[in-house]
Amino acid sequence: MDAKDERREHYKHSRPIATRWRDNDVYHHINNVIYYEFFDTVINGYLMEAGGLDFSAGDQVGFAVETHCQFLQPVQFPDVVDACLRVGKLGNSSVRYEIGIFRRDDEAPAAVGYFVHVFVDRLTGAPMRISGRLRAAMEALLA
Repeated sequence: MDAKDERREHYKHSRPIATRWRDNDVYHHINNVIYYEFFDTVINGYLMEAGGLDFSAGDQVGFAVETHCQFLQPVQFPDVVDACLRVGKLGNSSVRYEIGIFRRDDEAPAAVGYFVHVFVDRLTGAPMRISGRLRAAMEALLA
C-alpha cells in the first residue's frame, strides 16, 4: 500500500500527543527528529500499559535496530496528533512496529514509518524470545 493511502482504521491502537512550542523548527513545522519521539511514545506507552514491560527491572529490554519515517505533510504547534500503531511482523525476538502520525482533523497521514525492536536479556544482551503478556500485546496489534 502506498503511504498516502494509509488511514487511521488501518491501525489497531492510537495515542494522542500534544505538540509543544519547542517542537517547531525555523521552518515553522515540527522538526523531523520529533516524529521519532512520537514513535517512541506510542510504542513504549503501549508496551508498558498492555504488555507489562518494566523498563527499570524487567528481565528483557527492547533495543532499536532499525527505524524509518516518511514525511507526507507538515505538522506544527499547537497541533495534537494521533500516533497510530500496529505490528507488521512478529518474530521470536524481534518485532516491526508500523506507525502512522495523523493530525486530529485529517484522515490522511502526516507521516508513516516503522521501528524494529530486538528484545534481549537485560544482563547478557543476548536475543531473548518475546513471551507471555508482552507477546500477547504485540499479537493483538498484528496487521
